[in-house]
Amino acid sequence: MYIIRLKNCAFFANHGVFEEENRLGQRFYIDLELDVSTSDALESDDVSRTVDYGEVFAEIQAIVQGSRRFLIETLALDIGKRLCSHFDPVQRARVVLRKPNAPIRGVLDHVEVEVTWTKNQGIL
Repeated sequence: MYIIRLKNCAFFANHGVFEEENRLGQRFYIDLELDVSTSDALESDDVSRTVDYGEVFAEIQAIVQGSRRFLIETLALDIGKRLCSHFDPVQRARVVLRKPNAPIRGVLDHVEVEVTWTKNQGIL
């Protein structure tokens, strides 16, 4: 078992409860941690036996820039579920999603949610 991390992936999309969020859109930032189980990818140095980072990024992008979600928690869950189902070696996906421009009256850096999905057990 080993871990693959993608940090601070940025996407522009239209998620949120308010119509202004849908109309204007905003940036979302994602950190991802994947627990990967492969029998010999590390020893054999065989790229085809592990997880392609570019494909992972493309899957995240397709979800984030796809259909609108009202909750960023749902968006994070959808990412975790898709990565565990699409990539056989991925056993667990931990998704941290940040929304810097949350419509809150007050000063803050961002709103952040974290969702962990495991292949066999579901949400943790």
